[in-house]
This record gives sequence, structure tokens and C-alpha cells, in this order.
Amino acid sequence: MSEAATTHANLPEYSVSEIAHALKRTVEDAFPFVRVRGEISNLKFHSSGHIYFDLKDDKACLNAVVWRMTARLLKLKPEPGLEIICTGRITTYPGSSRYQIVVEQIELAGIGALMAMLEERKRRLAAEGLFAESRKKALPFLPEVIGVVTSPTGAVIRDIMHRLQARFPRRVLVWAVAVQGERAAAEVAAAIRGFNAVPADGPIPRPNLIIVARGGGSIDDLMAFNEEIVVRAVADSTIPLISAVGHETDTTLIDFASDRRAPTPTAAAEIAVPVRADLLSQTLDFERRVSNCFLRGLTHRRTHLASVSRALLRADHLFAQSHQRLDYASENLGRALLKNLQLHRRAFGEAAAMLRPTSLQRRIVQCGERVTALEYRLLRRERARLAERHAQLDGASRVLESVSYRNVLDRGFALVRRQDGLLKRRAAELVSGEELILTFADESAGAVAIGPPRQPLHRSGRPKKSAKEQGSLF
Repeated sequence: MSEAATTHANLPEYSVSEIAHALKRTVEDAFPFVRVRGEISNLKFHSSGHIYFDLKDDKACLNAVVWRMTARLLKLKPEPGLEIICTGRITTYPGSSRYQIVVEQIELAGIGALMAMLEERKRRLAAEGLFAESRKKALPFLPEVIGVVTSPTGAVIRDIMHRLQARFPRRVLVWAVAVQGERAAAEVAAAIRGFNAVPADGPIPRPNLIIVARGGGSIDDLMAFNEEIVVRAVADSTIPLISAVGHETDTTLIDFASDRRAPTPTAAAEIAVPVRADLLSQTLDFERRVSNCFLRGLTHRRTHLASVSRALLRADHLFAQSHQRLDYASENLGRALLKNLQLHRRAFGEAAAMLRPTSLQRRIVQCGERVTALEYRLLRRERARLAERHAQLDGASRVLESVSYRNVLDRGFALVRRQDGLLKRRAAELVSGEELILTFADESAGAVAIGPPRQPLHRSGRPKKSAKEQGSLF
């Protein structure tokens, strides 16, 4: 046996699985806990809750996985193109001969990366229209109830309450939230949506205005107000909202989505309500101006009325002619009534003369003669018309008699009918044994049809007859 064959026979033999698991143990023992810096690519959020992505730089690429339970606790949500530092352990995946990092924590690689992420998020949300001016709502002039989303223990709420008390005291509802840390973004978003969900007629008054406030801090401290969940809650709010996060130079993404940005929480209170003293002064000034305008108008109308009254005629002058016409009419009324009475008396006398008995009898006789003459003329006209109708009826009767079948019966013919009155016009319609009615010129008689079956017909359509009769009706 050769030396090479002897050497190969002494080497241990491994299966693929044994090699894969041996490499897995070696890699995990060599890199139990590492920090790897790179740029996120090929990001995928699996339906199982796991997160898969690649970490890459200009020369290499490393697979990364975040298990579901860890993904829920991440402070930073992975985004494509974001430069991050992943903390975790290196392992292998035997199923595809890959090595990967199991991520336990993600942090930004630096302030530049954070600003790049915020700028990309701002661009994406702006493209959705969340920052559009058309979405912004007008603030109420004097809200009855103001909802404040902030920390209940900080100086922010005290500054807001103090400023509202000094300008115009209003009812304030405070929704306590964490303003930094892991819970801050979810609590702020829930508070905004909670105020919007308050019913208008419920036991808790619905705010007319919302203020989201926080004091100053670093960009990491204000990061909760850059989260997408908070920005969308602000954009979806149906209640007008003022953002007051940080100092005057601090800017967060909710400042672009809110209806109004205040440089500080104190300034938010100043924007929310007017100064009560200024309103009172302005109201008093309006009252004084309205009163002066009314007095000037009243004086002007009095002067105008006096001028108009001087140009008008006196009442006795206005009605002088009417009084005179009334006097003339009253004088003529008595004479007119007397004349009218005389006219009616004369007409009544003429009518009475016509109603004397002799005149009435003469009129009755005349009317009787006229009625008699009319009656005679009408009777003569009716007789002439009746004679004319009789002549027409006699003519029609003669015509009817000339076409009547009875004339035919007088010449020796008979009318043959069934018991139900149906006419029998041809011998072929007769049925042997059928009861018939024969009508002659003077009266009708019964008969029964007898005889052989039907005979064949001539070309003329009539049945052939033999020398001897083919049958009899009696």
C-alpha cells in the first residue's frame, strides 16, 4: 500500500452535519458577544415577528436576525439604509452554510446617522401628505377645555398652568405620559388618540384644544416625538393641536404635523388663549364706540325729523277741502233722499194700477187664448209627424213580409230543425233516428229521420239518387 493511501485512511471521516455543528460551536465560542457596525439592507419583517436584514460596508456583508421577543424591546426600529451598531453573538445557520449575527440591541452609529434617518423619515411622511398645510386646522379663539399631554411632575405643566392663569383661566385636563424613554412614544400617541375619543356629551368634557409639551433636551431625549406613531397620531387628530417640544431651537417631526408650533411650552399657553385684560379693554372700547355711534345717529335723526316736520303742512290745512266736501254732501243728502222717495212712490203707484182685478182678468184671458193656440198648433204638428211614422212602418213591414221565409212555406216547402232549434240545410247532416221538427205554412210537426247511410256525391256536390227513393222522413 502506498504512503498516500495510508495517510488518507488514517484521517477521521465527518458527516456534513458534524462539520456544520463543529463550525457552529467554534464560531460561537470565538465570538460570544460582539458589536458590529454597518448599513442596513435587504430588510424584511417576517409574519412570525422576526426581523431579517443584512449588515454591509464597502467590502463585506453579514446576515443579521432579530428574534420576535427581542424585536419588541428594540429602542430603534430598523430602516433600510440606516447605519447602526448591532450588539449580539455570531452563529451559523447549518441549513444554508451561512454565518450570521443574532442581534440583541440596535443603536445608531452616530449623530449623522440619526439625522439622516430623521431626514429620510421626514421626507417619507411629507410625501404621504401628513405635513400639508391643507390638513392644518384653525385654533379656537377661546377654548373652553384644554388638554395637555406631558409629564405630570415636570416644570412644563406648572409653566403652562401659570401662564394660562395669568392670561385667561381655562379648564385644563392633563394626560400624564412619559416624555422620554422606551414607553414615551406609545404613551404620547395613546394620549392624543384618547383625547380625540372623548365623547362630546360624556361625563368628561371633550377638549377644544390639545397641547403636546416637553422641556428641552438632547436629540436622544426628544426622540420619542420623532417616532412615526406619534407623528401619525398628531396628523389624525380632529382636535386642533399645538406642539411645544423642547426649546426654541429644537425641532421634532410632530412640529410639522401639528396645526401650530410653539417655541416653548409657555409660548403654547400664550397661543392657546388671549389676554383677558386685553379682551376686557377691547370690549369696553367697542362698547364706547357703539354708544357714540348710536348717539350720533340719534342726534342726526332728530335733526332730520325736525327739518322734515317744518316742511310738512298743518293738519287743519291737509283736511280743509275734505271737510268742505263733507259739508256740501250733508246739505244735499236730505234733498236727495226726499227725491228718491218720491220716485219710488210714483213707481209703486204705477205698479198698483196694473194689479187691479179687471186688468188681471183681461191678462188671464189673453194668456189663456195664447196657450190654446199654442196647444192646437202643437197637436197638429204631432199628428202630422205620427202619420209620417205610420207610413214608414207600413213600408218596412211590406219589405219584411216580402223576404220572409213564410212565403216560401206557402209554396209547399218545410223548415227542418233539430230539437234544440238548429237548422238542417242538407240531407247529409241528418242522422238516422234523430228527432226533428218540421215547420209548414200553418204549423209545426215532429218527425224521426230514417234511411240508409249517406250516398256518394255528384260532381255538383249533391248525393246520387237511385230510381227509387233512398229513404223517408216518416
